[in-house]
Amino acid sequence: MSLPLFFITEPLTSLTAVTLDEENSKHAIQVLRLKNGNSIELTDGKGQLATASIIDDHRKHCQVQVQHIQSIPRPARQITLAISLLKNRNRFEWLLEKVTELGVSSIIPLLCERTEKESARLDRMQSILQSALLQSRQAWLPELAAPQEFRTIEKWKLQDGDHFIATCSEVVKQPLSTLATTCKKNVLICIGPEGDFTDNELDIATENNFVSVSLGSSRLRTETAGIVAVSLLAC
Repeated sequence: MSLPLFFITEPLTSLTAVTLDEENSKHAIQVLRLKNGNSIELTDGKGQLATASIIDDHRKHCQVQVQHIQSIPRPARQITLAISLLKNRNRFEWLLEKVTELGVSSIIPLLCERTEKESARLDRMQSILQSALLQSRQAWLPELAAPQEFRTIEKWKLQDGDHFIATCSEVVKQPLSTLATTCKKNVLICIGPEGDFTDNELDIATENNFVSVSLGSSRLRTETAGIVAVSLLAC
């Protein structure tokens, strides 16, 4: 049976004592009923996975002794998902959870011409990413950027890698399922809002060497398209 896994914000760099925050302490001591001597696992979301033993089972300031640290390599392909914010917050948060489970590396919320929501609670989003990381027992937390306007594409596109933009328009496009087998280790995929990207946005993407792609024959919701794209690229 797997040991309970906890996320900590401080880097795991040495075999030292670590004090869990109040939320993690309460979960460990009051919910899981852990006591002195019990073992847990810790991750800092930066590729470090540690085994630790509880040395002070305080319900607000539980202290653990790190015993072993393992470095987990990054996924073979670094996937950046740039995706339009959604009017329905629950749908966007569900997307964040699922793409984290699939191993996405970075997430850029986009403000497109047809985006209906222009604000986001990054602290809440960060919390969802951390929960999904723990649920899927991974060691690399996706990087979450502040919302970016699509028209500033030169500002947030990759320095090196493949760039794709998914669209339902009549422009010439290639199946992402085909390109995913041969694309580079760093890849960025753009997903638009309900109603798709505008012609102007597609022109901007083309000018910045983005390749237009199809995700299949069905017209997908934004959040579904994001999950499909990440799953294809992660294979």
